[in-house]
Amino acid sequence: MNALRWAWVNLMKDFSAFFAAYGRGAFPAGFGVYPQSVHAAEGGGLVCMADAGDFDMLVASGACKVAFHGMDYGTYTVAPLTHGTALVLRRLFPFTRPVPVLSRPQSCGVGDRLGIAGDGLLRAFAQCNVAPVLAQQSVRELTLTGRGFADVLDAASFAVFRNGYTGGFGADGDHLKTLADIRDALDLGYTMITLDCSEHIRADGETDAAIYDAAIAFAVRIWETFFKDGHYSAELEISIDETETPTTPAQHRYIAEKLQGAGVRFASLAPRFCGQFQKGVDYRGDLAQFERELIAHAAIAKEEGYKLSIHSGSDKFSVFPIIAKHCTCFHLKTAGTNWLEAMRVCAEKEPDLYRRAHAYALEIFAEARKYYHVSTDLTRIPPLPSLSDTELPALLDADDARQLIHITYGFILQNPALRAALFALWRRERETYACALHKHIGRHLSLITGKPLRG
Repeated sequence: MNALRWAWVNLMKDFSAFFAAYGRGAFPAGFGVYPQSVHAAEGGGLVCMADAGDFDMLVASGACKVAFHGMDYGTYTVAPLTHGTALVLRRLFPFTRPVPVLSRPQSCGVGDRLGIAGDGLLRAFAQCNVAPVLAQQSVRELTLTGRGFADVLDAASFAVFRNGYTGGFGADGDHLKTLADIRDALDLGYTMITLDCSEHIRADGETDAAIYDAAIAFAVRIWETFFKDGHYSAELEISIDETETPTTPAQHRYIAEKLQGAGVRFASLAPRFCGQFQKGVDYRGDLAQFERELIAHAAIAKEEGYKLSIHSGSDKFSVFPIIAKHCTCFHLKTAGTNWLEAMRVCAEKEPDLYRRAHAYALEIFAEARKYYHVSTDLTRIPPLPSLSDTELPALLDADDARQLIHITYGFILQNPALRAALFALWRRERETYACALHKHIGRHLSLITGKPLRG
């Protein structure tokens, strides 16, 4: 048994004493240290994460325990999972800090709107060579969930520490539009900024210049403000996908050449592809046309020296094999599908709670629809009283019900009673949720790389 294993055994003994002191009596069966979270700190000491039932906590012993602010129990300190704890963790353990990942051939953003998806996501990424962007949120998502950039990054750091994942992960300030938001994300250590140029694109323009020159000027301004002199080392993605009109290959080339001619160095670009990339459902459109245009877009990106980025990529299973066939380098963005899998767990494990959330989603659907472009038809969703409890999970396989739940996440989470009940359920069923995400995101990764997951 190596030294780290011995240290873990001794810490478990101390942790049993902590539970007694904490008022829980004997060390509870099934609770305790997450085995993969046990790490020796450089300079001495041992740090791990432990399951205390309703919440997780960090436990530090030895020389490094004084770095954490928490309860001192003599041989160890117990600290809550706060922003301050995350800052110390990132200082002591470099693998918990985000790193640039767009330079890797294949990468995937997996926005975690709940802050609890890391375990399942990392199980999938550990079985492939796709680099994860675990911390990925837009301002819209932050507003709807009541979180901040720091909350998102901290959840990612805690997840990689708990799972012992040392492969590196990225942090993306997603679809940012203002200097203030970009600065906030960069100052926290985000390693990627997705610049949303949509508000500067003139859909009524008759030439490439009339449509895109204002957006190009905006991107140049952001580049010169934050990136040109190397003050921030984050990678830049250019997003022109949030429009009604598809980006033609000729327009793509025009934008790329104008940006590079102005000295802008960007790692990836997201065009607006033909067809529809609606939230939470498969691609809608002509697959043959998509393949032809994807080949052209991928060739431009390769020639100009950056990655092609595919946004709203959740559940686009019909196009993933096409991407795998023609793109050796890509960045895929997903987000809402993680939330949908969490709601599937709710439907399976606590159907009464799901019925309450679904009914509330119907009430506020019209308001939620203002934030997203979807073609949901509520009349195609079966009335809840007509469904048995065992039929509820199948709603998450039907496009209209998926989109109903997908776009109402913020309003559901802003309902205090629903929020408390849902998070309590997900805590109890965290292994069920992790297994569901491993399978679901694993399907995304396998299809888009054209390779089965290892293991």
